[in-house]
Amino acid sequence: MSKPIYRYLAKRKWRSMDYKIIAQRVAQFNVVPDILQKFDPKMDVKLKFRNRPVNSGEILNSRVTEEAPTLQMQVFDKGERFFSIIVLDADVPDAEKDLFKRRLHFMAANVPWDPTKKSLSLRHVGGREPGELAVPWLPAFAQKGSPYHRYMVFILEQKDNEKIDVARLKELYDGAGREWFTLKGFRDRFEGEPVGFSLFRSVWDESTEAIMKKHNIPGYDVEFRMKRVHTLKPPRAAKGWEAKRQKPKYKHLWKYTKRIA
Repeated sequence: MSKPIYRYLAKRKWRSMDYKIIAQRVAQFNVVPDILQKFDPKMDVKLKFRNRPVNSGEILNSRVTEEAPTLQMQVFDKGERFFSIIVLDADVPDAEKDLFKRRLHFMAANVPWDPTKKSLSLRHVGGREPGELAVPWLPAFAQKGSPYHRYMVFILEQKDNEKIDVARLKELYDGAGREWFTLKGFRDRFEGEPVGFSLFRSVWDESTEAIMKKHNIPGYDVEFRMKRVHTLKPPRAAKGWEAKRQKPKYKHLWKYTKRIA
């Protein structure tokens, strides 16, 4: 991949199918405009959890996502650049405000990358892997009763190949700063340009409660329920089949004709 011809062929292969799939996921899961106003991936990004390849948008068990994934990243233009890597939950329910917010699950910065590199284990960033860890991995989870959560992985190219102050990132986003995280706010402060993307989904499963307890994540005993919205239409008179069977001899059928508001 240090030679232009091989980068060209790799990019052509990626554009022929993998790019179309990830562009479809961006539209299908409303990444635009929920997270970004516009976005066009420029690099190939794939996920692996516990050495298991993950299809983009796949629903994964909580046990699988307990540990940080490995990213397979391929860029197609020459030269080294610095990346920031962000993983966020785009569907955190806030019952008090009756809305969904974002939560930061991982952040790393100053990851040097070039076309000859392919794999990065997020578990070891800042150790045996290049880059600096700002916010450690928080296991993916979805509370009982909530709809599936979209976990989005963004690769951002740092402006002018300059390093970011990781101490400042920790101050802003670690701990309580995880809550109400916005990618727009990060970009306004540090001017990163999104170039890569992948995602997976999480739902409540048989392992979620144990994972939340193990990692001291509050809310494992909370269950969300849909509010019943009563119809504003007035009751309508029975017609046809229902009207003919209002007599007592059809009482055993009334359970099928009872109007549900």
